[in-house]
Amino acid sequence: MNGTTPSTVKSAMRTIDIIEYVVARPAGVVAQEIAAGLAIPVSSLSYLLATLAERHYLTREGRRYLPGPALERLASPRIAMSLADKVRPLVKSLRLQMNETASFFIRDGWHLEAIVTETAEQSLRYSISVGTRSPLHCLAAGKALLATMADAELDGYFAQARLESFTPSSITDEAQLRAELAEIRATGIGRTREEYTPGICGLGMAVMVDDVAVGAFALAIPVPRFTAEVEGRTIAKLAQAVSLFTAAEMPAV
Repeated sequence: MNGTTPSTVKSAMRTIDIIEYVVARPAGVVAQEIAAGLAIPVSSLSYLLATLAERHYLTREGRRYLPGPALERLASPRIAMSLADKVRPLVKSLRLQMNETASFFIRDGWHLEAIVTETAEQSLRYSISVGTRSPLHCLAAGKALLATMADAELDGYFAQARLESFTPSSITDEAQLRAELAEIRATGIGRTREEYTPGICGLGMAVMVDDVAVGAFALAIPVPRFTAEVEGRTIAKLAQAVSLFTAAEMPAV
């Protein structure tokens, strides 16, 4: 193996990440946002963007980069993008920006299912596998999705679901959980603190499309790193991911 292999692989990965990130934002994105979202140095990014634009995989309009016509050659007209495909670049961006485990969950009955996950590159970290099913009441994404339910559906949840205790911090009292969900409805932010996994805090935000919750983004952060500053930045990044996804799903006018 020669010394150029690692940089060559890294460049290839960055090129794919850029394409996926721009495709997830069809309204366009400026270079500074791509650099911040994917943690790519501006010097490296400029070369990659210029190459992608020259080959028409990206199109430049003013300062904004959009999906280019060459991408159509790679697309199958019979296969639409799955939800996982749409959220994957945004989940990766969350992980790169915060260096914490980021995931996107969908609801499966009274449980969550992880459909995309990116694990933090730190020794102390939370890990969850794609396909893992977890109770709604003890994960931040689950609480965020519970808070989107209409009152009748929420009543059905409490009548049928078991509020199981996983740690001493798990919320198993209906009145206490209802009070927390009312707060989440006002703020949009689901929170957990060691309620499912000891030592792990979670923040989650639901994604609404046409008034329907399609899933939720979430970040899992070890307690020693969960400061007020980190919490504030995490909430801002979650809100950005939700905004980018919903903007991409809006029909063109």
